[in-house]
Amino acid sequence: MARNTMEAWIPEQYDSEVIQRINQISVVEAVANRLPMTSDTRHAPRSAGMGVEVIDKGSAYGEDTSLNDDVTLTAKKFGKVVRIAEEDINDALPNTLAVKMRDWGISYAKILDNSCLAVTAAAGVGVPFTSLYNLLNTTNNDLGYTGGDNITVAGSAGPTYDDFSNAIGDVEAGDYYDPATMLAIAHPTFRKSLRGIKDQQGDPIFVKGLAGTPDTIFGVPIRWSLGARTSPVATSAPAGRPIMAFVSTDLMLLGVRSGPESVFIDGRDGTSALTDESLLKMRSRRGWAYGHPAGAAILVG
Repeated sequence: MARNTMEAWIPEQYDSEVIQRINQISVVEAVANRLPMTSDTRHAPRSAGMGVEVIDKGSAYGEDTSLNDDVTLTAKKFGKVVRIAEEDINDALPNTLAVKMRDWGISYAKILDNSCLAVTAAAGVGVPFTSLYNLLNTTNNDLGYTGGDNITVAGSAGPTYDDFSNAIGDVEAGDYYDPATMLAIAHPTFRKSLRGIKDQQGDPIFVKGLAGTPDTIFGVPIRWSLGARTSPVATSAPAGRPIMAFVSTDLMLLGVRSGPESVFIDGRDGTSALTDESLLKMRSRRGWAYGHPAGAAILVG
């Protein structure tokens, strides 16, 4: 029978089932600002804001003294390899590869969201990026931000109306609030607590979207993410506390180095020929940074 032997990494097409599944599950892949990366690192400018003043006729303009810097995106690799026995693929190679690629895409979507949003530790071994959760827990004197200011932790009985209101209020009170780009990213376990919460007028703060419209909280669209649970390291199956993050999509920076892509290594070549097993390798290389801690808030459920 004919064999499918691929000599190089093959990118997934944008209309492929793998890409569609990733965009359905990963909020970061679907809505973040995508910055092409031609090397392992990329610097994106970050502004600390800019002042403005009234200038009398004939007076000199005052100079702005706000500190400006940049954020660095470093590409990290998310990947996996699967061995497939020749006996299992002789008669159904395309189907086998498609199923494995789709399964990998689902796990990749969850670990990417977890890495970008909810990992509690600083970047290091097992932690590819500074997550939003870690960013909001860290003091940055240059930006005038105190660690923990924009994090609200719900009590043991679950989040209350005040918890949701205080969390979104942390963003609304900041200089980076923009209702046109504001988004809530939450783990689906928040659905249960949201259904019964109403404001002082008796109106529910959570409105389920109909006919293709998104779910909303306080009028802000919600995207649901299975990766939005805290975890000490990046994982596709986080088991910590669920989070709801209020973010600006303008400040979500996703560096795109390559992928998702795959390579099929035929089991009839090289040392794999000794076991009649082919290898399917899948990977994606991404960088991540959130533009400014004052432009986001997190409610820990």
